[in-house]
Amino acid sequence: MAIIFDIPPDLEESLARQLGNLNQAAKEAALVELYRQERISRPELSRALDLSRYQTDGLLKRHGVTEDLITLEELNEQLQSQKRSRAT
Repeated sequence: MAIIFDIPPDLEESLARQLGNLNQAAKEAALVELYRQERISRPELSRALDLSRYQTDGLLKRHGVTEDLITLEELNEQLQSQKRSRAT
């Protein structure tokens, strides 16, 4: 499927100098955003961009997509919950 949109020629030239292949950059940006919104899975993202798992991890890192990290407070709560369940 092809998706086409127009941008002003001067912006196109500037972005092409910065990003190289604008079609690929737009495709990556759209798919990463869909992943961010949880509309596609990581394997689907990899398949759509023909990337390995490790390449997909690198792409997501470049786009600032990180896994949700557990806070220290959440970790402590989980540990306390496990201790309580073992005590019973």
